[in-house]
Amino acid sequence: MKKLFPALFILFLMFSCGQEQKSVQVGDPDNGGLTLPEGFSALVVADEIGRGRHITVNNNGDIYVSLAQHSENKGIVCLRDSSGDGKADIIQYTGQHTGTGIKLHKGYLYFGADTAVVRYPLTNGELVPGDNWQMIARGFPNERQHEAKPMAFDGKGNMYVNVGAPSNACMEQMRTKGSPGMDPCPLLEYSGGTWKFKDDVLNQDQMVDGVRYVTGIRNGMANFWNTAVDELYVVQHGRDQLDQFFPELYDSKDNAELPAEEFFLATEGSDFGWPYCYYDHLKEKKVLGPEYGGDGETQERCETKSDPIMAFPGHLAPNDLLFYTGNMFPEKYKNGAFIAFHGSWNRAPEPQKGYFVAFVPFDGALPSGDWEIFADGFAGTTEITSTRDAEYRPCGLSQGPDGALYVVDSNKGKVWKIMYSK
Repeated sequence: MKKLFPALFILFLMFSCGQEQKSVQVGDPDNGGLTLPEGFSALVVADEIGRGRHITVNNNGDIYVSLAQHSENKGIVCLRDSSGDGKADIIQYTGQHTGTGIKLHKGYLYFGADTAVVRYPLTNGELVPGDNWQMIARGFPNERQHEAKPMAFDGKGNMYVNVGAPSNACMEQMRTKGSPGMDPCPLLEYSGGTWKFKDDVLNQDQMVDGVRYVTGIRNGMANFWNTAVDELYVVQHGRDQLDQFFPELYDSKDNAELPAEEFFLATEGSDFGWPYCYYDHLKEKKVLGPEYGGDGETQERCETKSDPIMAFPGHLAPNDLLFYTGNMFPEKYKNGAFIAFHGSWNRAPEPQKGYFVAFVPFDGALPSGDWEIFADGFAGTTEITSTRDAEYRPCGLSQGPDGALYVVDSNKGKVWKIMYSK
């Protein structure tokens, strides 16, 4: 027996080590097609789950993705990795809505349908949420553009919902050459900003129970409550087609860069100027839009509108925002912002841009340095003349319990897990 014990002990150690190695997650040999900074790797969690929009990850590692479309309105994809290798081996579809925003909050899965925010109950240990959903916020207009309803939570009982304006620049004749803008713009009464609701009160109506928290944002798809400073942040989709509607003032090169995609510190009561104004990052000022008599230089009322804390080149399409609080990534990323840029369509005939995840370092409430491309290669090509040329388009971001960064694509529903190892 004395001779047998060491042998059994060695076998036990070998078995244990083997089990540990099996559960270690490593990136795919090609990082799932992504280009990442040194020390980072990525693995593909799932390949094609549908037209993914936003994503959220539970404390146990379960993943939930919202879908823009589904034949049976099962707009929630539930993914679980039961083997520990980081790849989803259980994928189930559920829900009765399609849309964009999705967040885990207070034991529920909140979902941003295009005209409402609903929530589905979760049971500990169960992957798929229950069917008996509850209406949280309703009464949003039924629109055909900028209808997404992503939401953020402040941890103090409040929910903040993007209500995009169904317009380019509030023209009298929508997207018509030379048409003047409506002044005042009636769309701002019910859209073009962020509305605040209670996070657990049922059947709140936007115009009765909601509070317009900030205004002058054309479409704030990327929104996030930054717990480090207790403030809401939003990245805006800027207006389109300056050269097409006002060729006497702008050419195609101007239109490719303007206006900037604006990153806002959205303190309550702020007015960021849409549709009257846009931010010119090349001139570093907010100027009057041509629909309201602007010439690319004049500021007038725009001098009093709130400026962005950072500006990006035009038409990159910021679709999600996340402030990183994990411990996996190096210190430079702590409390910094990741932004998923979905990719442009309005830079033609210039090459289209975007299709990457950017990083912005922060010190307190404001950026502490320039933005940089963090994850690239989603498009699968460098020659992009149309959004159809891009193989994948990053749309949603989430942080896992281990500190990894998850990214979901909107073309096919590919999901990546981005990790760091020293």
